[in-house]
Amino acid sequence: MKNQKTTKKPTGDRNVTIGAGGVALEGILNVPPGARGIVLFAHGSGSSRHSPRNRYVAGVLQEAGVATLLFDLLTREEGIRDEVTRELRFDIRLLAKRLVDATKWVGRDAATRGLAIGYFGASTGAAAALIAAAELPQMVKAVVSRGGRPDLAGERLGAVHAPTLLIVGENDEPVIGMNREALERLAAHDSKLVIVAGATHLFEEPGTLEEAARLAANWFTEHLAPAEQPSQGRRVA
Repeated sequence: MKNQKTTKKPTGDRNVTIGAGGVALEGILNVPPGARGIVLFAHGSGSSRHSPRNRYVAGVLQEAGVATLLFDLLTREEGIRDEVTRELRFDIRLLAKRLVDATKWVGRDAATRGLAIGYFGASTGAAAALIAAAELPQMVKAVVSRGGRPDLAGERLGAVHAPTLLIVGENDEPVIGMNREALERLAAHDSKLVIVAGATHLFEEPGTLEEAARLAANWFTEHLAPAEQPSQGRRVA
């Protein structure tokens, strides 16, 4: 990650193991005191819970009083195999199913039970997050996609009722078009597309990841708050 600030080393991290469809997935849970909600991260192609970009965003969310769960969508063995075949990272249905299982785990865990739930998805992980949100409309209250491929969620976009923030880099031209089209297909009418000036797909340019993290923190603190938020309609910035 180039030219990006880093947050101080997080405190309160707890290593967890999540059962999902007969496999064990490794994760890192952080629940700040008085957390208003929790965000589960769905990382992009070939990434993991150790993704420096997602770790940075998680730190910003924690400072805003939002709990976070970064976890691996693939097991260690699957990850090794996928490095060769690259087939599982694009199995969006499998990844979405595992995100659903992790969400149900969050609903049972003593430290997170009762917290409002949101998803943060990056790249292909955004499609998995949107499909999982469509599967769990009563549980998932908000979604943020950073440099995401929401088009890979296909027809399930029309079943996503959680307010969704799509964040795309100004210089990520093909993905901008995909996100504009996805915005029109989302069922949640208070969804929004924001284009970050100067950013490319990975948000490596100075200040761009910070801006994406700020936007995500604002979205989650608004939509994971206990009070219902009024709909503002679709907006593009």
